[in-house]
Amino acid sequence: MNEVKRRTAGRPASNNKVSGGHSQSLVRGLTLLEYLSLSPRGLALSELAEMAELAPSTTHRLLQALQSQGFVSQENEQGLWRIDVKTFRIGNSFLEARDFVATSRPYLRRLTQESGETANLGIRDGSAAVFLAQHESPQMMRMITRLGSRAPLHASGVGKALLAWMADDERNQLLARYELTPVTANTLATPRALAQEMASIRREGFACDREEHAIGLHCVAACIHDQHGHPLAAISVSGPVARIPDTRLAELGQLVSSTAAEVTAQLGGHLPATW
Repeated sequence: MNEVKRRTAGRPASNNKVSGGHSQSLVRGLTLLEYLSLSPRGLALSELAEMAELAPSTTHRLLQALQSQGFVSQENEQGLWRIDVKTFRIGNSFLEARDFVATSRPYLRRLTQESGETANLGIRDGSAAVFLAQHESPQMMRMITRLGSRAPLHASGVGKALLAWMADDERNQLLARYELTPVTANTLATPRALAQEMASIRREGFACDREEHAIGLHCVAACIHDQHGHPLAAISVSGPVARIPDTRLAELGQLVSSTAAEVTAQLGGHLPATW
């Protein structure tokens, strides 16, 4: 075998276009998985095709390939497509690999016991907070967040806690790239209001969501820091305004911030010098 043949032997033939070094079919397939992950009840083929801006025939071909590998399944009665068990296993391996998730779980349980409310753990993914773990309140009326769900950074307690402790330049660059869209009438949707809120969070050590993400719901959150003092994750307690009125926010803020400091210490992180 000559040198040219040796270099090309074993290279898979592909008719797929390549953009930026990525297989177009692979990127499209992963995009479909992402849309399905945001729709636990499932999506019809036509809905998926429209969301992904693909032809129905292309979408169906990609779904069949994903189904053959166990990543998606189709519910026969209505023909809806859903993510399947292999996708769950891959997602779960992410949680197992992130030590802070396992480390935080007993602290979430304790937060629920001490506050009576649902405790959450979230991280930043781009301009959103993503919830990775939760310990539910025993109350009949309680806040429940689907794991993997997302909330805008500027309109959630966990998101604002993470934003506040980012480096100023990094935070400003991030906020410049996306619109501060109001989620409710209480959402802080101007740069000035958000800047004032960031200063308050850094001063108090915790963030409050006062019906900014959902009417009737209050949330208090604090940041967990890594070994460099950078925001790693955030924990929160949240519940109905009837049980978490404005007069209780400071009390819960102290509870959540002291718990976040414990988790930070447990992980070998440290609080920033400006804490």
